[in-house]
Amino acid sequence: MQNSQASSTPGEPGRANGQSGILEGPMQFVSRTPCSTLAPFVDYIWALQDAPAHAREGIVPSGTFELVVNLQEDRFRIYDANARGCRRFSGAMISGTYTKPFVIDTREHASIVGVHFRPGGAHPFLGVPASELTDAHVDVSALWGRPAGELRERLCAVSTTAERFDVLEAYLRMRLRRAPAGEAAVSAALEHLSGAGRSIALIARDLGMSHRRFIEVFTRQVGLTPKRFDRIQRFQRALSVTLASKQRNWTELALDCGYYDHPHLLREFGTFATSTPAELARRQSHEMKANHVAVGR
Repeated sequence: MQNSQASSTPGEPGRANGQSGILEGPMQFVSRTPCSTLAPFVDYIWALQDAPAHAREGIVPSGTFELVVNLQEDRFRIYDANARGCRRFSGAMISGTYTKPFVIDTREHASIVGVHFRPGGAHPFLGVPASELTDAHVDVSALWGRPAGELRERLCAVSTTAERFDVLEAYLRMRLRRAPAGEAAVSAALEHLSGAGRSIALIARDLGMSHRRFIEVFTRQVGLTPKRFDRIQRFQRALSVTLASKQRNWTELALDCGYYDHPHLLREFGTFATSTPAELARRQSHEMKANHVAVGR
């Protein structure tokens, strides 16, 4: 794989641009598409430098796993959506699939690298069902043993972003297990579960699985039930439209994104973001990583 050096693109922090680079200047985000071995499972590998002016950010559900490593200090703190209850982790952790928002301390994210998995893509690396990490974070050493605890040390020992991406790729290739039974069926189902509200029973039938078996296999590999995952993808689509459009007709947006009406849209945003679409748009900026919104802004 080529490790071309290139400057990052601060204006598009939520996108994988296929490039790597040394981080320079405020709020720099850079990402790289993974090697072909990891591409079916990993969306992109990324790095972020410098904390924003606000002290905390909320992260809304995306239906995916994330591996995150703090290069500045060996700790992370995760807060409940109300920013009160606090859980403490080491500087290398995995975030499971969440069904509700959580809050981070941006000062602990001033120099971090991470891996953004595709939906269901983390399962072959975990060693446990993805459903065991729903609405949870876990230290990598608790999940993968003491050698995983050395991952942060190796990342801190190299000096460039490209080298850190190489370290992460090498570690993931080492962790990659044989695809579990049902992997192909789940991958096929994910193509249909994009928030369109397609019948779960019909998807299971098309895959030659019973309704109950399909839900069991999907939940074990993705970390969410098919119905909950589909709801989150619909929310993600509505959130994307909300942030991209300056002129918003909320009723039209709700219908275009598959909601029954505007109140239905508001209820789902309340569930997944504890906020209204208008409030999320006000609190988010192009300088933030995807699915991050300022808290107390």
